[in-house]
Amino acid sequence: MNATYSFEIDRARSLVRITMSGLFTLADVDGFVRDRREAHAALGCAPNRHLTLNDVTGMKIQHQEVVTAFREMLAAPEYRSRRLAFVAGPTLAKSQLMRALSGRDARCFEDVASAERWLFAPEA
Repeated sequence: MNATYSFEIDRARSLVRITMSGLFTLADVDGFVRDRREAHAALGCAPNRHLTLNDVTGMKIQHQEVVTAFREMLAAPEYRSRRLAFVAGPTLAKSQLMRALSGRDARCFEDVASAERWLFAPEA
């Protein structure tokens, strides 16, 4: 299954919704990074003040070099979300996601409603 992804921007809530599925190549990751940059620019909020909800329930197990590329992408400070939530099923792909998130203040949920409750909860 080929990689697919989409971005939905909610400017009023400074939220970017991402949906990702399939098996990614390094070229797909490069395209994703380019398109993510455009999505963040469309948000119109200050840098690092946005929220991100990423549904990866359709992701396949990724090759190690792709996991590494995603880890490097997530470590880039210029696009760091104020809060970052992932929706992922209980699969090996979720284990890969958790390794890629190492060092990030992000949370993983099994459904969108739980992720949204956390994203929009008042900050301490």
